[in-house]
Amino acid sequence: MIYDTTPKADGFRMPGEFEKQRGCIMIWPERPGSWPFGAKKAREAFANVIKAIAKSEKVFLAVNERTRASAEAMLAGNSNVILFDAETDDAWARDVGPTFLVNDKSELRAVNWEFNAWGGAYNGLYASWDKDNAFAMNFISSVTGDNSDSAAAEAFGKKKCDIYDAAPFVLEGGSIHTDGEGTVIVTESCLLSKGRNPSMTKSEIEDKLKEYLGAEKVIWLPYGIYNDETDEHVDNVCAFAGPAELLLAWTDNEDDPQYEMSLADLKLLEAETDAKGRKFTVHKLPIPDNCISIREEDLEGYEFEEGEDTREVGERLAASYVNFYISNGAVIMPAFGGSNSESDKRAANIVKEIFTDREIIMVDALDILLGGGNIHCITQQIPFA
Repeated sequence: MIYDTTPKADGFRMPGEFEKQRGCIMIWPERPGSWPFGAKKAREAFANVIKAIAKSEKVFLAVNERTRASAEAMLAGNSNVILFDAETDDAWARDVGPTFLVNDKSELRAVNWEFNAWGGAYNGLYASWDKDNAFAMNFISSVTGDNSDSAAAEAFGKKKCDIYDAAPFVLEGGSIHTDGEGTVIVTESCLLSKGRNPSMTKSEIEDKLKEYLGAEKVIWLPYGIYNDETDEHVDNVCAFAGPAELLLAWTDNEDDPQYEMSLADLKLLEAETDAKGRKFTVHKLPIPDNCISIREEDLEGYEFEEGEDTREVGERLAASYVNFYISNGAVIMPAFGGSNSESDKRAANIVKEIFTDREIIMVDALDILLGGGNIHCITQQIPFA
C-alpha cells in the first residue's frame, strides 16, 4: 500500500541508527566504473562488512544472476545473510534503499525518495539510474511479506511494511542523519545543490524533511568532507552517537581544506540545540592523517561507461571515520591502513569510549573508498518494530 498522507501526520518517525534494528540492506558490488578489476577486492571488503554486521543482525543482500554465485561462495554458511534478487545500477544501498520509519504501535513503514545519481543532468555521477531509482520500491514489494514464497520475506518475519512515496523529491539516505527524537542534520552543500530539488526553497526542503521523517527541527551544516563527490553528504562528516551526542570529522591541520569546513560545522553545532532544546556534545573524530588519493595502478582497473563520472590519478578521496555502521552489537568502522594505521587506532579508541555497549570492529575499507564512499554508504538499516 502507498499512502497519500505523510508519515508525521500518521505518527511515524525515522529512528536513530543507534536504536534496535531488524536488519540491514546491502547490494553486492559489480559496476566496473566504481569497483576496479572486476570488483574482486571490493567484494572482499563488502564480505568483511557483511560478516561483521551479521554477528548481531540479519543482512539482506541484493544480488543478480551475474553476481549471485560470487556472493554465495564468499558468504557461505552464514545464516544471517539472506540473498534476494534485484537489478541495480550500483551498490550504494544507503542512497537507493528505502528509509524506514516506526511508530509507538510497533508498526513499520518506509519512504521512497527520488534518486538521480547524486545530481541528475546537472552533476550526476552516471548517465542512467533507473534501476537504482526503482530499488526501494522493489525491496518493499519483494521482501516485506508480500511474496510468501520469498526466502527474504520469511527472514524478514513477514513483517508488513507499507510505503510513502516522496518522489519526485530527490534525496539520498546518506544526506540525512537523525536522533530519532525530532532532530535531523543535513548539509547545505548537498541538499541545496542545483542537481537535487532546484525549484524548492530551503524552507520548502526543510518542511518536506520534517513531514517525511517525523521531525521537528532540521540543522543545516554548511559543509561535509572535502572533495566528496556526493556534494558532501552529512553521513561522511557528522553522525549521532545518541540523543544530543555527535561525532564530527575533524583535522587539526590548518593547511588541510577540511580544517575550515569542519571548523564551520563545529561553530554552528556549538551554537545550536536539538529539537528538545538540548545542547550538543560534539566528539571530534580526526580524519586520516595522510590524504588518500587515486593511484595510477588503481585507475587501470576501472571501466567507465559513457556519461559516467571518471577518476584521475591524484584525485583526493573523501576518507572519513565517521562513515561507520551501527549494528545491534557493534560499530563497524573503516580502516585505511598503511601510513594511516596510527590514525585507524586513534579513531577506534575514540569511538570505543563513546559506544561503550558495542564491540568496535574495524574493516579494511580502502577498496570501498575507491568506489566513492564507505561503510555507511553501502548499508541501510531496518529498525526493529
